[in-house]
Amino acid sequence: MPLHPKNITIQDFRYQLPESLVAQFPLANRDASKLLFYQRGSISDHGFREIPDLLSPEALLIFNDTKVVQARLLFTKPTGGIIEIFCLEPVFPYTEMQQAMQQTTTCSWQCLVGNAKRWKSGLLQMPLPTGFLQAELQERAADGFIIKFSWQPAALTFAEVLETAGKLPLPPYLNRDAEEADKIRYQTIYAATEGAVAAPTAGLHFTENILTKLTQRNIKQAKVTLHVGAGTFKPVKASAMADHQMHAEEIYVSSATIRSLQEQFPKSIIPVGTTSLRTLETLYWLGILIARNPELKSLHVPQWLPYEADAALPRPAETLQVLLDYLQANQLDYLRATTQLLIAPGYPFRICSGLVTNFHQPESTLLLLVSALIGEDWRRVYEHALENQYRFLSYGDSSLLLP
Repeated sequence: MPLHPKNITIQDFRYQLPESLVAQFPLANRDASKLLFYQRGSISDHGFREIPDLLSPEALLIFNDTKVVQARLLFTKPTGGIIEIFCLEPVFPYTEMQQAMQQTTTCSWQCLVGNAKRWKSGLLQMPLPTGFLQAELQERAADGFIIKFSWQPAALTFAEVLETAGKLPLPPYLNRDAEEADKIRYQTIYAATEGAVAAPTAGLHFTENILTKLTQRNIKQAKVTLHVGAGTFKPVKASAMADHQMHAEEIYVSSATIRSLQEQFPKSIIPVGTTSLRTLETLYWLGILIARNPELKSLHVPQWLPYEADAALPRPAETLQVLLDYLQANQLDYLRATTQLLIAPGYPFRICSGLVTNFHQPESTLLLLVSALIGEDWRRVYEHALENQYRFLSYGDSSLLLP
């Protein structure tokens, strides 16, 4: 009998990652990276520019179009000390990311605060080109602090304030400050919707030239939005996964994309990145929840839902129709939900038939996801990548995994 994901021990997903293989900077050209191609047990080496030829014609690629915001704010105290505020998620007046980024005048966010012990009370302030931004510590939260921001000119949106005053939040394992080039290279070329504090890095390899070649090959493309949170870097510290709480992330999916997914079956649907995969699989379970309760208003998929579901479940096309009917009944153009979905060995994939992804950290939930997709072959894939000097993590090389 297969091991229930709650009983998985993260130490079983350990491998030795040499520091020399962690890519500190991107390559000069986005699509110059290597591509490991795994297909039904076979492994081969390619360049990323070959990906249009490796995908089957009439496949559907799904991209995450979230845009990384400059969420790190460095305030200088009158005494000269530096207080770093890292914006995680909005609290007031909106909790929905896309509304919060358009807020003017003032707002409150849950934040991490560096040097918090040196900031007992009072306002912190920094200059803007034609005004100022100030921060007020309101209260301690479960994971950090609630910070109230206010600014002048008041007509600026919070997205514009962060663009002006903030710094790009590179992954902590890079252990370096963001450079000017990172503002471009740590965004996908199709990034459109502000709200992520980490890039969906599988998409960093795509160029306009590759997108054009995909279209020429009749490989369709659609977009979803999952705003990647800082929790994506949260290490698994629990001895068993039952005691690890997945971070919640916000997703937005248009009715047009849901319809494209529904029309695609049984042809292949390939998400670009683990965030796109989690979004697509979340859609299936949202359809299950709404079918059970059509009046559901708060849409959320908890992390263990798939492992507690009945064996007899509807086909994906049926659950996607439930979502389309829900949107029509509520006169909505897109679905907004949160997901804590944990995809680990034993997960029953419903929508996705492969994955484009980078190489992930040892003992991470992202590695669990890869193992769920290709089984124990994840070890062969990673051993091959290590032996052949692939570059790892956010700015590293890529893989196309087709189980």
